[in-house]
Amino acid sequence: QVQLVESGGGLVQPGGSLRLSCAASGNFLSIGPMGWYRQAPGKQRELVATVTSSGSTNYADSVKGRFTISRENAKNTMYLQMNSLNPEDTAIYYCNAAVVLRNLVRRDYWGQGTQVTVSS
Repeated sequence: QVQLVESGGGLVQPGGSLRLSCAASGNFLSIGPMGWYRQAPGKQRELVATVTSSGSTNYADSVKGRFTISRENAKNTMYLQMNSLNPEDTAIYYCNAAVVLRNLVRRDYWGQGTQVTVSS
């Protein structure tokens, strides 16, 4: 199976920065599009940013110009560089990946989530 392991969350002051990582491991052929989602208490999960295997990116309007999504395919790892953080960015951030398994079936996998808290 496939496991997505996230790291890099924590507590940061407004205006600060964090870098999230998501590493994929397991038995698979390839990883397609990956993305970061977030969910604040009492709110629905929302898409933050996506990145394809070739590096094409998309961002939610709320994070454009502040966040940068990237990936290193050789390491099966995706990153989210978050700058100019504000309290509205406080949420649990989830890693998502579309994975082609060795039986050629494509499935979505989710990480366990990592807490990002922006507060003074």
